[in-house]
Formats: sequence, structure tokens, C-alpha cells
Amino acid sequence: MPHIGLREDILRQLAYVVGKDPEHATLYDWRIALSHAVRERIVDRWFASTRRTYEEGAKRVYYLSMEFLIGRLLEDAITNLRLDEAAELAFRELGIDYAAVLLDEPDAALGNGGLGRLAACFLESLSTIGCPAYGYGIRYEHGLFRQSFEDGRQVEAPETWLLQHHVWEFERPEAMFQIGFGGEVREAGARAVWEPTEAVFAEAYDTPIVGWQGRWANTLRLWSARAVDPFDLERFNLGDYVAAAAPEALARTISRVLYPDDTTEPGKELRLKQEFFFTAASLRDILRRFDSEYDDIRKLPAKVAIQLNDTHPAIAGPELVRLLHDERGLEFDEAVALARGTLSYTNHTLLPEALEKWSEGLMGRLLPRHMTLIERIDALHARENPTRKAAARANGQVNMGELSFVMAHKVNGVSALHTELMKATVFEDLHQLHPDRIVNQTNGVTPRRWLLSCNPRLSALVTEAIGEDWVDDLEQLARLEPRLSDAGFVEGFAAAKRANKVDLSNWMAQGHDLLVDPEAMFDVQIKRIHEYKRQHLNILEAIALWQEIRANPDAGWAPRVKIFGGKAAPGYVFAKKIIRLINDVARVVNADPVTSPHLKVVFLPNYNVSLAERLIPAADLSEQISTAGKEASGTGNMKFALNGALTIGTLDGANVEIRERVGEENFFLFGMTADEVVNRRDIANHAAKAIAADTRLELALKAIREGAFSPKERDRYRDITDNLAGPDYFLVCSDFADYWRAQREADAAYRDSAAWTRKAALNTARSGWFSSDRTIRGYMGEIWNAGSLNP
Repeated sequence: MPHIGLREDILRQLAYVVGKDPEHATLYDWRIALSHAVRERIVDRWFASTRRTYEEGAKRVYYLSMEFLIGRLLEDAITNLRLDEAAELAFRELGIDYAAVLLDEPDAALGNGGLGRLAACFLESLSTIGCPAYGYGIRYEHGLFRQSFEDGRQVEAPETWLLQHHVWEFERPEAMFQIGFGGEVREAGARAVWEPTEAVFAEAYDTPIVGWQGRWANTLRLWSARAVDPFDLERFNLGDYVAAAAPEALARTISRVLYPDDTTEPGKELRLKQEFFFTAASLRDILRRFDSEYDDIRKLPAKVAIQLNDTHPAIAGPELVRLLHDERGLEFDEAVALARGTLSYTNHTLLPEALEKWSEGLMGRLLPRHMTLIERIDALHARENPTRKAAARANGQVNMGELSFVMAHKVNGVSALHTELMKATVFEDLHQLHPDRIVNQTNGVTPRRWLLSCNPRLSALVTEAIGEDWVDDLEQLARLEPRLSDAGFVEGFAAAKRANKVDLSNWMAQGHDLLVDPEAMFDVQIKRIHEYKRQHLNILEAIALWQEIRANPDAGWAPRVKIFGGKAAPGYVFAKKIIRLINDVARVVNADPVTSPHLKVVFLPNYNVSLAERLIPAADLSEQISTAGKEASGTGNMKFALNGALTIGTLDGANVEIRERVGEENFFLFGMTADEVVNRRDIANHAAKAIAADTRLELALKAIREGAFSPKERDRYRDITDNLAGPDYFLVCSDFADYWRAQREADAAYRDSAAWTRKAALNTARSGWFSSDRTIRGYMGEIWNAGSLNP
């Protein structure tokens, strides 16, 4: 049994790996010792899974993603190996605070938001199901950035998660590939030879990802960039020490930071280098592994499935064609067909600016052979589809969305609404040409992390009620619904939520000097900061509510704590202004003695997976308020509903499916539909008309405009107010009145605590469909044609 001897193993690791005795061990030492003891138990399963995959000749899935927001791995591994009780007992006997040991682990800074967290959930589900798989990405030294606030402004600093020993990875120096950039292409008989002028090494680091009950473990392989010639001894001996180390520093730039600011030409070049670097290394690794088992490259689509997570790895299409055509000698058309049979593409956005485009000049300079191959792929598609309108090349740019579509045998959306909008908008022409290519796979979240682990009080109540089979069969949560007539269960549900809120309020008091009442409604919006996600709609409503409470403080207001979290891209000036506005409003509102008992506002810095694990179990209300037609799916909305929060939201992304499943009476709906959004934009002065029709909105905007929250700089937010009064592309003003109405409905519902608890419990009971296990089974059957090898 995996729990046998855990305490002894921890002490052994402490002595022989960490080099400490118990009397002198720090919290860090205990955490490293526990991690190594747990890792040992994973490795045997990892090796066994790999051996079985080779023995069975099974098809492998390869998931290529710029982000894998894996968070802390120690508790995740302990949970999936069923070591919880053994680990707690071991540390209790050792006299060490087990919870503090777990909290000592830093979050792996490998992602930003939903895209990366989805990839992490998918890897865990692939292991739980037993589908042989690899995740491929970049081992970022500094991640996105560590966020803090100075005078309300976002300040970015490097993440330093790798300054400590990262226990979970295994360096693989034997898995190293040279990746080139620039140079020239010369013809060599029937094929072309690319001769790059710049090159770096891609060095592999493997992290085992273990599934539920330890039955299977897959691999996350991350690439780190290293210089081919890392050190110039001649320059060093001449005293030019900085120049001597420059090649290594320049190479490592590729794997230092997630999403470098691409508002400059050097930033664009670095971003494209990153995307080619990890994609090219991954494809070579995939083919190396394929060659070790098979001698016929034409079997590739039968044995390999490569999923492109958004357009970041879209260069995989032309690179795989290059490897098959230039290096392996296949005819061009056959190489394209084989690549297409192997590749599939997940679209995550309908925002035109988020469908990547690269100038032909940059592509031709950085990847000259690929530019030629893109031209040939585009020309082939044009010959095969003479009526087409959309192209991979247009107006001097390479359109990576169209290229991904053309080079994939399946293209999937991530919610039912998003998939239908893809067909009607960004890929309308291509869908008409290839009507069977677009399919839907609504996103999901892993129940192991997002209920069992992050919310032990609620998960224990669920297990007590229906047993633990729900952990890898989440739709069994439906069996909770009859228990809602049991007063004891309902009381237990309410008690779990309140205890989670007390924990969060205590943590905010200790770490952020903010006192909040756990009896108040915890109203949470935690997302990447972006205009379409409409954090500014939320704070506008908070301002209007503050003004209403000040005008009538004795009106019986339902107390509310508005909690924000999320990062704005360093170059996204408008989003950073929204963050500062929220912080300025919080400073004024929280200091107001009249409204303070009824309303608090807080923006928690450096939102990451660990912070989400604190917030989601304690949330009463989930803000999913994007402009309809803009959010592809969302997964935060699923996590909140699963943990018993009610949603206030638009008919956007997976909100549509959540509302259908939890019941419209348990969801606070507001706002225009996607079609109504399009029509509203056609109305002249739509924002001005919405403001004129709503006194609350007008007064809230006036307070911002006149400097109520920035008295020393009254024009600080003029660009926000001018945008909302003018173009207001994301229709904040047009949706405000209905948002206000829905918020007051939420207030009224919250005052009836018994009715609210029932609604919250129904959200949990009816959220079982939103499991990433279900999503992965959909990919396996409808896209990858892959099977499970779970014993």
C-alpha cells in the first residue's frame, strides 16, 4: 500500500536528499522531504504507464500549449495517491504543521489564466482516464509576472519560483534539439535545405502527472532554451565579461517570460521565436519517439494525435510538413495530408485581435522556409477550394487562425455557443468549405483539484452522502439532489460554506489588513483583466450601489464584499487603468463609515491557482459578466458552480450550458444576447442613450469623471469615462441597467438564507457534467480516435 512507511520515508529523504536532521529542519526542508517521498511513489506508476503504452502499441496524444497553469503539485499528488490521511498522521507524529508544509510550495509560474489552467486540468484527466499522453510547453523561468500594487497601480516583477529546487521535474539532457532561426534556404535536388544563421538548444524537463488513485501517470515535458555556444572564453580573457556571457543570456531570453510584451518589433520577434522554439522541439521529440516504434511514417495519424491549444503552436502545420517533405522526402501533397491527419486545433476566442497574425516580413526573416511552405499550403488549399474567400495569407500577413484550420482535420470550440459562433463568424467561409471539420467540446474542470482538494469540507459532506465514486464520475453528484429534503444535509452544506468564508475573511485580515464580515455575500470576479470580461461594469455597479447606500443607509441592504483578482498584460494600458480604478474605489468605499457595514471592495494581488483555491470555496456569487459572444467558454464559472456559488452572468460561453443544467431559477441572468449585441452596436450613440436613460449609471460615471476616487488627479480616468460614453464597444453602459436589476435580485435572494443555500446546493448537484474527464473522453472519441489503457 502507498501509505506504508510514509513517515519513515520522509525522514529518510530529509536526511539523505535534503541533508538535515529533524531538529534543524526548516519548513522548506520538510516540504522537500515530503515531496521526494511522494514523488518516489509516482515514479513507479509513471514507468509502468510508459512500459504499457509501448507494449500495447497505443496511440499517444500530444497536447501543445504555451501555458500549463499547474499550480502547486504536492497536495494534488497526495490527493490522487490517496495519501492524505497518512501524510497528516506522519506530520502530526513529527510535531510539524502539515498545512504549513503544503502552503510552503510556490505556484509553478507556467501560465496566466483559463487557457493554461484548462491545459493542466486536461493533463490530470488524461492520466485519470489512462490515455497515453504528453503535454508540451515552455519552462518559463519567470512566468508572466508577480503582481503587486503601488498607489493602486499594477506593478510587475519577475516570478522567482525556480529560485527554489523544483522537486517535481526530471532534467533530460539526452532529449535536446537544436532549433534554428533566420538564414537561407537552398535547393538540393528535389528538396529544400534550410540553413539557419542562429540556433539554440531546447533542453527537456519532465514532470510526471499522476491521475486519480495513482492508476496512471503521463508526462508534462517543458523546454528550456540554452545557447549552442554558451561562453566566449576569448572575450572573457580580454576582460569583456558581459559580452563573454551574452550568447547564454540571449538564448535564455526565449524561455524566461510568458507572453513578452509584443507591442514592439523585438517583442513580436521574441513571441514568434518562443512559439516556434517549443513547437519545433516538440515535433522532433514526437517523431523521435514514433521512429523508435514504427518504420513507416505513413502510420503517423494512426499512432499520433497532436492537439494545438489555440494558435500559439500553429506553426506546427508548416513545421511538420517541412520535417516530412524536406527531411523525410515525402511528396508535398502527401506531407500536407499526413500532417492534417495528425493535427487538430482548439479555438479559444472570437476576438479578432486574439487570432494571431504575423507580418510576412517577420515570418520570412525569422522562418524563411516556413514562409515558403505556408505559401504552398495556402496555394494547395486554394486549388482544392477554388471558391474560398479566407486565406492563410492576406494583406501582407500570415493568419494563424486560418492556417490552423487549414492544417487540422478537426477544429473544436469550447462551448456550444462558441462553436456555433465560430461557424458563423471567424471561420464562416472555411466552415462552408469544410462543414464536418468544426466540432464542439465544452470545457470542464478536474473535480480532484476543484472540489475534493480545494474544498475538503464540502467534498467530505458529498462523500458522506453518496460515497466517493463521484471523484472520477462527477455526474454522480446528481444523486445529491434528493438529499436536499434532508435538513441535516442542507445545514451541513451551509456550515461548510460559512466555515470557508470565515477562513477567507481571517486570511484577508491577517494578510491584507481588511476586515470583512463572513455573514456578508462574497461576490467574486477573478479573471484576466480585459475589457470584454467587463471588470469595469462590476466596479461601476459597486459605485452606484455605494451612492445608493449613502443616500439611504437604513434601507435594509444585504451586506456584500466585492472581491476582484486578475492580472492585466503589461502593455494593456486600458486594463491597467481598470485595476487602478478598482483600487481607488476600494480605498474610498472601505473608509466610508456610512456604507462600510454594507459594502466592501477588495482587489487581491497576484491572482494564481492557489488564490483561486482560497476564493472559490468561499464565494457566494460568481461574476461571469462578459459581453455576450466574446467569452469562448470559461472554466472559472464551472468551478464556482461546482463549489456552490450562484452565477450572475450573461448568455455567453459556457454560462449558457451552466444555466441550462443548474436551472434558470438558480442563475441570475442579465444582458443582451450575442445577436442583440451586434444589433445594439449599429445604433448611433448607443452608450449616450443608455447613460441618459439611467440616473444611477450617469451619477456613477460623473463621480469617476469628477475625481471622487482620484481627488489629486481628477482626470486620471478620463479615458475610461470617455470610452464608456463614446464607442463603448463592449456595451458596458447598454447592459448596466439590467445588471443592476439582476444584482438586486441576488440581494433579495441572499436575505433568505435557507432558499439561497438550496440554490447553492442545486448548483453543486447539477454541475457534474462540467468535468474535464467528460471533456477528454469527448476529444478521445470525436477528435483523437484514442483509447484508455487504465488497468
